Amino acid sequence: MTTADPSSDTGLLAPGWTGSPAASATSDTAYLRALLDAESALTRAQAALGLAPAEAATAVTTAAADMDRFHVRSLAERARGGGNPVIPLVADLTKAVGGEYGPYVHRGATSQDIMDTATMLVASRTLDLVLTDLARTERVLSGLAAAHRDTAMPGRTLTQHAVPTTFGLKAAGWRSLVLDARDRVRGVRDALPVQLGGAAGTLAAFTAYGAEDALALPDAYARELGLTATLLPWHTLRTPIADLAGCLAFAAGALGKVAADVLVLCRTEIAEVSEGSGGGSSAMPHKANPVRSTLIAAAARRAPQLAAVLYGSLVAEDERPAGAWHAEWEPLRELLRLVGGAARDAAELTEGLRVHPDAMREHLDLTHGLIVSERLSAELAPLLGRARAKELLTEVARRAYAERLPLAELLAGEPELKDHDLSALTDPARYTGSAGALTDRALERR
Repeated sequence: MTTADPSSDTGLLAPGWTGSPAASATSDTAYLRALLDAESALTRAQAALGLAPAEAATAVTTAAADMDRFHVRSLAERARGGGNPVIPLVADLTKAVGGEYGPYVHRGATSQDIMDTATMLVASRTLDLVLTDLARTERVLSGLAAAHRDTAMPGRTLTQHAVPTTFGLKAAGWRSLVLDARDRVRGVRDALPVQLGGAAGTLAAFTAYGAEDALALPDAYARELGLTATLLPWHTLRTPIADLAGCLAFAAGALGKVAADVLVLCRTEIAEVSEGSGGGSSAMPHKANPVRSTLIAAAARRAPQLAAVLYGSLVAEDERPAGAWHAEWEPLRELLRLVGGAARDAAELTEGLRVHPDAMREHLDLTHGLIVSERLSAELAPLLGRARAKELLTEVARRAYAERLPLAELLAGEPELKDHDLSALTDPARYTGSAGALTDRALERR
């Protein structure tokens, strides 16, 4: 029997993100990689401005590239001493670089500069993966919407049949939300900034080390990492974190809407759609559970609370906070993981989704034609008068439920309507309004 490393996080209780690209991109090793990237980029940025020898930049970058020099578990344990992992990492990196150029490691920076910058790198790399999976989902939904533009199905409001709609319009609505999520994620990803302010956000140490224009350093730092530079250091101005929280929570909710609909539509007694490869049950061999939808729904329920923690950290005192900044790290990583996993699952869900038009058509008739009562009210009022039309429809609706007879058959027995063709008026598939045109318009969005 083997004993697992107690420091490892394998995702045993997190099937929603385990094995996803986002899981790797947010692992402890990935964070260590980002921290080292942030440190080496800082030395290169200073070298580019003449604040450090080019040889120092090479030495730091070379040492930081060798991940085997650094041990995540040791860093984690030693992080307790100063409250963050940057402090022990700087010590290890300085030792790895050696005596001549070691002093250029982390020069002028504070721990939060490196930790925040590394967090932005992790977020950027993870959001790129999320965008890839959102694009997969969007492509599938576009195809489903076009293929089922005119596939009529019951529209449901407050859990009950309302009026007919089409599956194409439903899929187009899902796609619209996915595109909204894409736009928000892309906008935030493109604006993720480096952090560089020094001990209290004044850049004073860089001036002390000879920078004639310390304001040029954040720009050089951002260029090294492919991030952006902000007008001010944001140690206690946490807009980037709040923006991340918002776009991630929205993405989780957008994908959660798709999952919620699939979970309803794939119920045994509805079965208008089904997941391509449902999950099994430990007790019931006949089951094919909608696992992908279930995991997405779980992520969507957790995301708002994680985002709330990040929004709460906006209330950060002084020039560097005690606790507010530290409170962000775990919920932000979990939020990135959840959304990354949900995006992966959404792509797999939609790519395998099976649509059952015959079941949709069958369900349109469950209310014996009453699903088009709105149309009949509008069409019969000019013929019979508003009061008489309402009285007649109320009576035949009662009889349709009680006697389980088609509404068209009951109406045909009314003398006032004997000369009118009611077949078209009572066909649910002919009362989908502008669903087709709305679907077409939605699919024009790129």
